[in-house]
Amino acid sequence: MDNMDNLFSPSLAAALIKLDPEDGEQIVEYFKTQALLTREKALLQASVRDQKKLLVENAKLKKDIEQLRVQLQDKQRRRTVKALLTPPPPAPSPAPTMPVNQPPSPAGATAAVPTNPPPSSSHERRDRQSRRRRGERKARPTSDSLTLRAEPRVDVSRLDLRVGRILNIRRHPLAEALSVQEVDVGENAPRTVVSKLGGKTQLEELQGGLAVLLCNVKACKLRGVVSQARLLCCSASDDSTEPLVPPTGSTPGDRVTFLNYPGVAGDSAAPEWNDI
Repeated sequence: MDNMDNLFSPSLAAALIKLDPEDGEQIVEYFKTQALLTREKALLQASVRDQKKLLVENAKLKKDIEQLRVQLQDKQRRRTVKALLTPPPPAPSPAPTMPVNQPPSPAGATAAVPTNPPPSSSHERRDRQSRRRRGERKARPTSDSLTLRAEPRVDVSRLDLRVGRILNIRRHPLAEALSVQEVDVGENAPRTVVSKLGGKTQLEELQGGLAVLLCNVKACKLRGVVSQARLLCCSASDDSTEPLVPPTGSTPGDRVTFLNYPGVAGDSAAPEWNDI
């Protein structure tokens, strides 16, 4: 009411009532209502522009992150190959030992033989260094160390996929491209889900139908409405998106599983769940 009172000055409202005492108040209320509708339309248009801008920026950031990840992996691969191909530094050769001074031999005795053998030739030293270098290369890790760190195995059984029934569906009050659903997933109370369906999708046809939802995700606020799950959809065309239909005979709360993945669904509150 305070916003409506500020749309017109009291003098203007009084002048309109004075000109038409019978319908003056109704004319003032009509003008106020039209002004409020115009203001709300402008706010909605601004929010749609902001949303499109954010989508473009997010796509650009994802592309930049992917390029940086590829560059980092390439640098790690080159660094590993360079470390394996670089020969190790040659081992320092032992310093020649000086012969110990021998006491003078008595007269007539033969010359004393030195205790240390004569130093080997340069060819022999190079041969020993070559053999030592070949031995070190054989002791190095096998080619298995060239492989990069193995990617962790993706376990889809951690996803809590359940069958849900759409009890109610409506357009988002602040975003025309979004819709708000109340979905029964077999719990005590239905969950509120915010989804982006195509503009050509008939929302009335989805009410009462079954769909597949991802339930172990953290709740997040989308344009002022808290979404407690994710609705799995598939694109029928560029402008049409349809929910994924569960198998025949499914009931709300049934879990959707995958062959050869008999694991237990993960907890959205666990720290490691942030990596999914």
